[in-house]
Amino acid sequence: MVLSDQNRTAAVNRPRLFLVTPPEFDTADMAEKLKKAFAGGDIACVLIYMPGAGTKEVQSAAETLVPIIQDGGAAAIVYRDSQAAGRCGADGVHVDTSLEDVKLAVESFQPERIVGTGGTKLKHDAMEWAETGVDYILFGVLGLEEKESAHAKTLTLAAWWSELFETPCVALAGNRLETLGDVAATGADFVALKDAVWQSGEEIASVVSQANRILEAHPFAEAE
Repeated sequence: MVLSDQNRTAAVNRPRLFLVTPPEFDTADMAEKLKKAFAGGDIACVLIYMPGAGTKEVQSAAETLVPIIQDGGAAAIVYRDSQAAGRCGADGVHVDTSLEDVKLAVESFQPERIVGTGGTKLKHDAMEWAETGVDYILFGVLGLEEKESAHAKTLTLAAWWSELFETPCVALAGNRLETLGDVAATGADFVALKDAVWQSGEEIASVVSQANRILEAHPFAEAE
């Protein structure tokens, strides 16, 4: 399974949403929130992001959330925990601990499942990680407190990567939808949203719908 196959060959040739769960959540509550999110429109992927949890806890949550994500037509990715990802039937794993860990995940999961990575601020590291054959690289640091807009470094790296490399990239946006257009304008294949969806105070379906309208206004340039 290759995440990019679901993107630029889609009917709408523009960036797609890549949702990231909060780092801590009640599983039943998150399940309902995800159902509402999918009611709002197109979502390419959901990253089950539980950085402080052990394998048992991650697996328990993923066993509930993965079917909902897949029923919504999105890829379900588990953060860092390859054991939990394999046991719960997730579509893939996101590994950002080390280059060796990324290589091991690629060997173990591909081609049947997705392997993603990211989090670096260095161009050299991004290129080295991409050479492992990962399905996407994420720009932006998931563990940092979110600001209203994407970090300037994220925008710079995503624009650079989108222009020069074939490996799909994900650009982490800020927590205000008003700034989403700046991220989409980088040409990133996917735009990641976290707090903007779960902590906006608005209806989740409405947020997803608004986000898709913004992304639709930023189609990819046609290849020459």
